[in-house]
Amino acid sequence: MSSPLVLLDSASLYFRSYYALPDSMTAPDGTPINAVRGFVDTIARVITDRKAARLVACLDADWRPEFRVALLPSYKAQRVDVVAADGSEEVPDTLTPQIPIILDVLDAAGICTAEAAGYEADDVIGALAHRETRSAVEVVTGDRDMFQVVRDEPTPVRVLYVGRGWNKLEELGPVELAAKYSLPVATAGSAYADMAVLRGDPSDGLPGVAGIGEKTAAKLITEFGSLDALLAAVNDPRDRKLTARARTSLLAAEAYLAVAPTVVRTALDAPVILDRDDAVPSAPADPVRLKELTERWGLGSSVPRLINAMERR
Repeated sequence: MSSPLVLLDSASLYFRSYYALPDSMTAPDGTPINAVRGFVDTIARVITDRKAARLVACLDADWRPEFRVALLPSYKAQRVDVVAADGSEEVPDTLTPQIPIILDVLDAAGICTAEAAGYEADDVIGALAHRETRSAVEVVTGDRDMFQVVRDEPTPVRVLYVGRGWNKLEELGPVELAAKYSLPVATAGSAYADMAVLRGDPSDGLPGVAGIGEKTAAKLITEFGSLDALLAAVNDPRDRKLTARARTSLLAAEAYLAVAPTVVRTALDAPVILDRDDAVPSAPADPVRLKELTERWGLGSSVPRLINAMERR
């Protein structure tokens, strides 16, 4: 398993490129292409540095899935006021026109993409990682939500966290995740998701449990073993491990805790569809079109760098 299956959290990565590179990077017609170039460069580096034999660019089919909103209406509700005319989540004006260019480049290069109708890219990643039995899996992301997918068996799943940039990449498996958040090693991935439910995340409209921050959440999950066990203890008059304050907070959040796990955890059964085989090609699928795209959008050395990485893998 020396050559991993690499799953790219695409939106997370091209957003990072957009903000990391100057918008003075433009195509001949003036269209900004900083996100395109940064994302293509990232793929080239991933293929080279991680020796990826298989790679999937995972996409959002729905940024705010109905099944999550039905359970928790506050889920990403603060973003509803910034929605594009077509109903998609609105992104910075100069990023919007770059997304179709990215998809065109991936298609011409022959890089596999995947999505699941009605689901987010997080679910695509979770489902693909969950069902992988051949290779080690590496998830490249700037989103901590993906920490929940780490595991050792049946095939190892690691998260390559680039929240502080590629040069400060953190590779997290169960041991590293457990050490980072004081969680049990054996169940580090699921324990992280349980901790995230309790802690909440205002940026995603997850209120969490009042009075329970990250450290307390981690301590509770570690002490009780899981969120389910913790919630069972809340309603058990014989339990003496919970403090009165924690019990009161958890009881007050009963309605939230009944639905939040489904909202927070990736949908491992998401109906993922890949647009092609996930093997990294040794040559572009459509070299003529890829050359045309490179010239039209002024992608400079980024596409040649990607082609070189593909040929040398």
